[in-house]
Amino acid sequence: MPRTGATHDNNNEMNPVILLLALAGVNSGIAFRSVEPMLPRLAADFGTDIPTAANVITFFAISYAIAQLAHGALGDRFGKLRVITVMLGLSTVGFAGCAFSPDLPTLLAWRAVTGVVSSASVMLGMAYIGDTVALEERHTVMAHYMAGNVLGHALGPFVGGVLTDLLGWQATFMFISLAFGSVGLILYRRTRSEWDVEERPALPAFALSRYTDILRAPSARTVMLFAFVETFFFFGAIAYLPALLKERFDLSYTLIGLTLSGFGAGGLLYAAAVSWLLRHFKPLTLVLAGGLLVFGCYAASALLATWWPLVPCMVLLGFAFNMLHNTLQIRATEIAPHARGIGMALFSFAWVLGQGLGVAAMGLGVAPFGYAAMIALYGAGFALFGVWMRNRFMLPGRA
Repeated sequence: MPRTGATHDNNNEMNPVILLLALAGVNSGIAFRSVEPMLPRLAADFGTDIPTAANVITFFAISYAIAQLAHGALGDRFGKLRVITVMLGLSTVGFAGCAFSPDLPTLLAWRAVTGVVSSASVMLGMAYIGDTVALEERHTVMAHYMAGNVLGHALGPFVGGVLTDLLGWQATFMFISLAFGSVGLILYRRTRSEWDVEERPALPAFALSRYTDILRAPSARTVMLFAFVETFFFFGAIAYLPALLKERFDLSYTLIGLTLSGFGAGGLLYAAAVSWLLRHFKPLTLVLAGGLLVFGCYAASALLATWWPLVPCMVLLGFAFNMLHNTLQIRATEIAPHARGIGMALFSFAWVLGQGLGVAAMGLGVAPFGYAAMIALYGAGFALFGVWMRNRFMLPGRA
């Protein structure tokens, strides 16, 4: 059962541990999004094309997804705070390896490593909230917690663009390495005393039955499918917006990163507005509206004849995405209350796998059809997904 006292007092102040986990989520968001503005530079430096350079996203995302399955079980068995802290320390080494990569194959290998070790904090943080926050409070707390990851998504393109312009792409990875190390040290000093008292089931960490028992539930499989489709369309499109901006307007990497940072700003606005939204709208209404608005933003991005209207468009894109995504996250926290670490691991596995494969599929389409057409097509796919998700959860017993 959730231990609400661990998270809230009567003034609705969030547990400092969750605030630290949100800070770790900032790093995760930066690690995900900082490479997008540097794709043209990576392609030039390594003598390849942008779809090939975009494998730095695909390798990271797929390894990130697979590692979720292990981290969920490890978190349930050894404690979520312990596993998060250790993985933050290992991420410091991995991103330093990225910075010193002499060629693209080496960089891809280190990106795969960093996908593995940096994938624990956000997912296990959500599981920790599921363990410590009552369901009726969880929607708001989750939105505030995820504001950290959203802030990272906002800062990532800007950090990647600025550092790539000023110091080269290597400086971006060194910055991320230092950020992970700093947060890991702070979290260790703050939570070390809680490692041995955190509730953990007395079960083998990697018993296959713990996964198959969850997957037998139709609700769990539905949520995983939704997670995959959501990120396939959304992140498959957004990963190629920098290339579109470079090709159409020849913007600097800094300006590209600053423009894409509007997505994170929109997510922060959603976190600030979520309590008001939930008082006036049903969650599934937000799901439908979010899907349609995302399509509108991607279609506008593909059609714009000048770049500056894309800034407010990105803010709206971030707000709209979180209208749908936050509802899906809440569903995910309840697919396996008895083994929430593994439940969230399965959800995150599908979510990140969709991102990696969406980017790869997008790369296959841009050569024959171009960036604009593929971005609009992916936006339409996301709108249809929003309608599907809303209708599916409205069925009896699924709302």
